[in-house]
Amino acid sequence: MAQKNAQLYRMVTPEHTCPWGLKALDLLKRKGYAVEDHKLTSREQTDAFKASHDVATTPQTFINGERIGGYDDLEAFFGKAPKDENATTYTPVIALFAMALLMALATSWAAFGNLVTLEAAEWFVAFSMALLALQKLRDVDGFATMFLNYDVLAQRWVPYGKIYPFAEGLAGVLMISGALMWLSIPVALFIGTIGAISVFKAVYIEKRELKCACVGGDSNVPLGFVSLTENLMMVAMALWMLFKPMGWGL
Repeated sequence: MAQKNAQLYRMVTPEHTCPWGLKALDLLKRKGYAVEDHKLTSREQTDAFKASHDVATTPQTFINGERIGGYDDLEAFFGKAPKDENATTYTPVIALFAMALLMALATSWAAFGNLVTLEAAEWFVAFSMALLALQKLRDVDGFATMFLNYDVLAQRWVPYGKIYPFAEGLAGVLMISGALMWLSIPVALFIGTIGAISVFKAVYIEKRELKCACVGGDSNVPLGFVSLTENLMMVAMALWMLFKPMGWGL
């Protein structure tokens, strides 16, 4: 079998190593190419290369004398469809709930030496609330703006959109600790009920197609089942904590 060869030109200076260049080098090697790795070691050298090949960016890959292009072009050359930045995806939500579940199981094992416990289920919901709040807190203003598209309370009192992430985080952390249930239960019950009503109204009654603010204002998660589940989980957790023995805590 003939050796497959490629030439890669990427920026590597004392101040900056181009990450896309490293990714292109790794991809070519994984595809079985022997790579002539040409490092552009200064801004002047990089600018001269771009001018001589009439390209706007580096890295640039050449295979069999033909310019393939940058990293995205290289992925396309190997058959990978280009990523649609605006495409809807459930990946952030799946990752978040999976991590919350693993954290709950790990905590249950550390506390009781058993993975499957009632406390693990409680911790799963509480960890999920805290992690969802963290996603919103990355950009409170962005979340609040997206939240205004469908939340019935935020549409009537705009500051509620910025209060919501803090309230959700507070309720989640208190439920993890088992402390101050007299505070966490009504908070979770209130925001969960308003949220469930808002999502149900927007999606299932008005039939609107919106993005969910549940994992932050920059998400492409569609509003619907996921956000409704988030809110119903909070309501269910609050009711469970309220009615189980010694539910109000200290």
